[in-house]
Amino acid sequence: MHTILICDDDRDIVSALDIYLASEGYRTLKAYNGLEAIQAVERNEVHLILMDIMMPVMDGLEATREIRTMNRSDASAVAIIAMTANAFAEDKSKALKAGMDEYLTKPLESEKLIRALSRYKYN
Repeated sequence: MHTILICDDDRDIVSALDIYLASEGYRTLKAYNGLEAIQAVERNEVHLILMDIMMPVMDGLEATREIRTMNRSDASAVAIIAMTANAFAEDKSKALKAGMDEYLTKPLESEKLIRALSRYKYN
């Protein structure tokens, strides 16, 4: 079973994504800031991360950089999809440079989310 880590400081977004992803057959983990995301990846096998950019404690960019440098064989393979309200090209560039694989803007469009998830489902 594919495990998706949902990382966002907005609990309503996390809850909505959790309900949707569970209904699609995914196992989900939840984190509410970048530090919790890192801890979840350290303790679990994670196949994909939906990562907010702006969060307290540690933002999504720093968390992504930390995950990418973990001493794990899958640290560079786990797909990380940015979720952010920032829709500027500069923001997308920063996310990709930090090591994110995709960039989705909020509010999330279901078709774009489904397409992004399907690209990484079998990685």
